[in-house]
Amino acid sequence: MISLGKTYPLTVIKVVDFGYYLDAKNLGEILLPRKHAKKIFDIGDEITVFLYLDSKDRPIATMQKPKAEIGQFAYLTVTETTDFGAFVDWGLDKDVLVPVKEQKRPMLVGESYLVYLYQDKYDNRVVASAKIDKFLDQTPAEYKTNQAVDLVIANTTDLGFKAIVDHSHWGVLYRGDVFQRLSFGQYKKGFIKQVRPDGKIDLTLQGGQETRDKYAKIIENYLTNNNGFSPVNDKSDPELIYQTFGMSKAAFKRTIGGLYKAGVIKIEKQGITLLKDD
Repeated sequence: MISLGKTYPLTVIKVVDFGYYLDAKNLGEILLPRKHAKKIFDIGDEITVFLYLDSKDRPIATMQKPKAEIGQFAYLTVTETTDFGAFVDWGLDKDVLVPVKEQKRPMLVGESYLVYLYQDKYDNRVVASAKIDKFLDQTPAEYKTNQAVDLVIANTTDLGFKAIVDHSHWGVLYRGDVFQRLSFGQYKKGFIKQVRPDGKIDLTLQGGQETRDKYAKIIENYLTNNNGFSPVNDKSDPELIYQTFGMSKAAFKRTIGGLYKAGVIKIEKQGITLLKDD
């Protein structure tokens, strides 16, 4: 079923001077205004569009890409405040309302806030809420170790960074595992480090075979370009490891361990050495 606040590939069924009518199945024909079309289309063409209500509460399509869709979290900037709420910029011509009752504290113009987008059950409008906890899944997560996930960086804690996992659960990136600048609202690819018995999720920004292969290549290239030797080894300071190879100490130790087992390098007290092919 097609619904507002989402992106779909829809087929052009009618071309008019002011735009294109698309077949939105259960929602009927929906107009894609010509100003929101990136090129000229013909009947039968399939177009990927986002559906929402315009200023006159009519369903409408756009090829503009919103910063978030219904069911997602995003860090959005306030453009206007009123007695009934604040409007935030989500990348479309029409801003999204955060009602007063959905604000944790009064929002200020120019400030950015993490919000959740949902459809108001009374008028079908896309609205947002800054009370994000009530929209997160409280059931135990069923992730697997090293599973790739999408993260939204939410805030900092004494442990590190809290992040929303796949727009559904809270997770934590521990400070000792983060060797790059992170900002609130930033989207990142991450991996499941573990799901604890109490249901809490530990995350990492490094994992998966693709990442392991990339790190192995970085180390091999470094050694090749430095006469086959690096004074950095698994006992080195984490900051030195990051400055040299751009990875955490844990990722570095895993990578050189794999290279050692594969007979690619030798690990010594003085550092690591690239072994020459026989």
